[in-house]
Amino acid sequence: MRTGPRRLGTAVATVLATLTALAATAPATSATPHSAPAKDAGGSHAVFVQTNNPSGNQIVAYHREDNGRLIQAGTFDTGGKGGQLTGSVADHLASQGSLTYDSAHALLFAVNAGSDTVSVFSVRGDRLELRQVIGSGGRFPVSVAVHCDEVFVLNALDGGSIQGYTLDGDRLHRHGDWRRRLGLDPHATPQFTNTPGQVGFTGDGSQLVVTTKANGNNLEVFGIARSGEPSEHPRTTNLPDAVPFGFVPNGGHGIFLTEAGPNALTTVDIHRDGRAEQVAFAATGQQATCWVVAIGDLLYTSNAGSNSVSGFRASDHGRRLTALGHASTDPGTIDAAASSNGRFLYVLTGVNGIVDEFAVAHDGTLRQIGAADVPDGAGSEGIVAF
Repeated sequence: MRTGPRRLGTAVATVLATLTALAATAPATSATPHSAPAKDAGGSHAVFVQTNNPSGNQIVAYHREDNGRLIQAGTFDTGGKGGQLTGSVADHLASQGSLTYDSAHALLFAVNAGSDTVSVFSVRGDRLELRQVIGSGGRFPVSVAVHCDEVFVLNALDGGSIQGYTLDGDRLHRHGDWRRRLGLDPHATPQFTNTPGQVGFTGDGSQLVVTTKANGNNLEVFGIARSGEPSEHPRTTNLPDAVPFGFVPNGGHGIFLTEAGPNALTTVDIHRDGRAEQVAFAATGQQATCWVVAIGDLLYTSNAGSNSVSGFRASDHGRRLTALGHASTDPGTIDAAASSNGRFLYVLTGVNGIVDEFAVAHDGTLRQIGAADVPDGAGSEGIVAF
């Protein structure tokens, strides 16, 4: 059940207008205390950003210093090309999870939307080695999900599809019978609000979730068999006018989900039969709220149309979302990632290709400590940190 107010009007028009406007936002405000972040585990610390360059996609590597500042350490070709959806301004892929890090295998997965491929890199500190470039099983891949040895790629065009793989060492093995069409309207416009937004596992790996954004306003949930094969058909839950976009897991059977229609962060329980139930709703008061990242009980949404990040603290298993205020960013706030120790938040801004660097206070507020350029980074999308 949906709780809290809902913004009226046409969701697609709202998102398109706000992304084009890219308005400025208010400064950060005070917040409610939370538990202290985990201590740094030591070793190498890095941040990786995907340029999504249509002429030749690259991953830019940064070394993270102890104070959270980033120093560029190198660039690595993906062996593919980036892409741009029609109508996109700040986020050319209009998705979350286009660059995904698998800590269990020390692998980095990058989509090459313009080449319909996925690149697999081995990771050692801030160094990458390209291991494989493999077909995505569809057109215009935009998101990658990993759980144990199972990997799924979300393709955005031709009505959308997911393609499943298993890991064999540092290479992907594609399963032809793990491909599922989403059946979205391939002609719906504007393209960037009507393509699917993300594929991701629930925390226990038993279900795979896809957001359709304005093309249905649905959550599509596939059951995952012990073999890793997805169910033949998903369980569909409609969220009218929500434009469901990005999400992160909440426990074993739930997600924290952004809704770009009402510009809100929500908590959604995923039942064992695949039915999704919204149990908490918190408006950001910003525009084009599309991405979300978690740091313990803290959640931060990226608001592309307001050039801002909004903070929330989750309690009572996510059934309560307490607003912590906003922090301003460079134009076109999109993907974000947090350091493994929870002390730093890195926010990719797509208009000029800049990573804004923030320190995370014990009360959840953000303090900007610097910014790092992404070479030829206008239109870049995809960021991970550890």
